[in-house]
Amino acid sequence: MKNNSRWLLPLFAMLFVLLPFAASASASAEPLEDIRQLIRNYYVDDVPESVLQQETAQEITKHLDPYSVYMSAKEYQGFVNGIEQRIIGIGVVLKEDVKGIKVTSVIPKGPAERAGIQPGDVITHVEGRGLVGKSVQTAVSWIGGPESTTVSLVLERAGQTKPITMSITREVITMANVESTMLGGNIGYIRLNSFATESATEVNQAIQSLPSAEGWIVDLRNNGGGYITVAQEMTGFFPKAVGAFRIKEKQGKPISYKAIAQPNKFSAPTHLLINAYSASASEMVAAAVKEQKLATLYGQTSYGKGTMQSMFDFTDGSVLKLTTARFYSPGGQAVDKIGVKPDVITEKEAELEVSHHAQLVGKWQGYKAFPKLSKVATTKKFTVEMNAAMNWNNLDKGAVQLIQLGGAESAVTIEVTDDRTLTVTPKKPLVSGESYVLAIHPRWKGNNDHSMKQGIYVDITVK
Repeated sequence: MKNNSRWLLPLFAMLFVLLPFAASASASAEPLEDIRQLIRNYYVDDVPESVLQQETAQEITKHLDPYSVYMSAKEYQGFVNGIEQRIIGIGVVLKEDVKGIKVTSVIPKGPAERAGIQPGDVITHVEGRGLVGKSVQTAVSWIGGPESTTVSLVLERAGQTKPITMSITREVITMANVESTMLGGNIGYIRLNSFATESATEVNQAIQSLPSAEGWIVDLRNNGGGYITVAQEMTGFFPKAVGAFRIKEKQGKPISYKAIAQPNKFSAPTHLLINAYSASASEMVAAAVKEQKLATLYGQTSYGKGTMQSMFDFTDGSVLKLTTARFYSPGGQAVDKIGVKPDVITEKEAELEVSHHAQLVGKWQGYKAFPKLSKVATTKKFTVEMNAAMNWNNLDKGAVQLIQLGGAESAVTIEVTDDRTLTVTPKKPLVSGESYVLAIHPRWKGNNDHSMKQGIYVDITVK
C-alpha cells in the first residue's frame, strides 16, 4: 500500500474539530439575542458589546475566531458529514506531480472509477485550467463542487501518447474512515481520516486484523479532527498512556482528561505521522503521545489549532458553533498557534517512507548497510555476491526480501549463478519514482557449514 499525502475530493474543512455536547437554546425566527447571550457566557474570550450589537449572526461571528460560525440546518449537516467522511466529489486520492496532480488511488465504485480513471493517471487540466505547478489544495478546490454537477478533466496516462478528456458527475461518497494494511516487513499501518463516532471501534478491529504486526505506523496526516471523546479513545490505544489532554474554559481552572483504555493496543514499536494539516483532535493525540513518549512522531509541525468548539442548537435546526475552550497537552503545553513538532522532521509526502524504513532498520539490529543504489531501472536485477563459497543445496529463499517503502513486499525469484553469487529478479517491474530496500537475512550457510554472521540491506531508488 503506497499512500503519501492524501487528499479527498472535495476536501472537507481541515478545521472540523470537537463536538463535546450540543446545548439547546430557546429559538425564534431570529435567534440573535440568544446568540449574543451564548457568546457572553461561553466564548473563550471576552467580546466587546459593539461586536455583539451587530445586526446579524454572521456579522457577529466574523469578529470572533475563524472556528466560530452560525450554520443553517443544511450547513450543519454538511459539517457533520465531513467528520463522518461523507463527502461530495469524484472519488480519488491525489498527490502533487511535476506533470500536474497524480491520482494515487481511486475509491471503489465511485464516479472516477466508473469513468475509467486509474491510479497513476496525472490530471493536467480542470475545466481548461492547467495544474502544472499547482498545489493539491488548488486541484481539490477546482475539482470539487456541488452534488450532481459535472467537472471536465484532462489526464495523461503512461503508455498513451494522447491526453484523455472526460467529464465526471460529482456524487456523495462515504469514505472509509479507518484504513489498514500490512506493510512489507510485518509493519501494521492504520490511517485515521477523521475522529468520527465509530473510529475507536474501527481501530480496534484494524488492530485485530493485523495480529502478526511487529511494529505500527499510525497515520494522522491531513486529519482535521473530530469528536473530543475519540481523542481520548485514540490515546488509549497506546499501552502506557495516562493523560489525554487538558481543557480550559472561559471560567475556571484547567481540567485534565485521561486516556480511555482500549481492549487492543499498539503493543510493538509505534510511529505516529502528522503534517501541517493535522489539526485539533489530531494534535491532542500527537501532543499526548509525544509528551508521554508513547510513540515516535514523524512529519512536519502540525497546524496549531488548540481550541475546542461547542455546538448550541436551535429549534429551527440551525447551530452556533462556538469556541468555548483551549486545550493543552496532559502536562500543560500549549498547542494553539504553535502546533506539535515531530521527533523526526521529514520532507513533505516522505513521512510514510521514512517511518517505514526506520521501522525495518529497527528490526534489523546489527545488519550492515551497503551503499545506496540510486535511479535503477524498473527492470533491475540484483546480484548478491558472498565473500565465501556457499552451500545452496537447501537455499532459504525467505532470506531475501525486497520491500517497497510505504508499501508491500515485492515477490522475487532467486537464481544461483555460482557457489558465491545469486541473482534476485523482481517478478513485477519496480515502480518508477519509488524507493525500496533489499534485505539479506543471515539464514544461509557456507560450504564449511558456518552460518552468515551478519545480515545486510541496501536502499534503492527507481528512476
